[in-house]
Amino acid sequence: LHARPAATLVQTVLAFGCDVHINMDGSRVNAKSIMGLLTLAAAQGTRLIVDCDGHDAEEAMAAIRELFESGFGEQ
Repeated sequence: LHARPAATLVQTVLAFGCDVHINMDGSRVNAKSIMGLLTLAAAQGTRLIVDCDGHDAEEAMAAIRELFESGFGEQ
């Protein structure tokens, strides 16, 4: 997850009021923090677990799923 996709992910989740966290290999970061996302150093194909908690969590998860499935618009 390099800088451009990380920034796109942050922009996406900032539109929602819920808490969003990304988990990878025991590390958990706030998905609204670009620095947190970059510290994961997640390479393409890495398995990430996304947690959304709050009133608009389902909508946030759908937006994140769409973002990942689209390849962050870079494919």
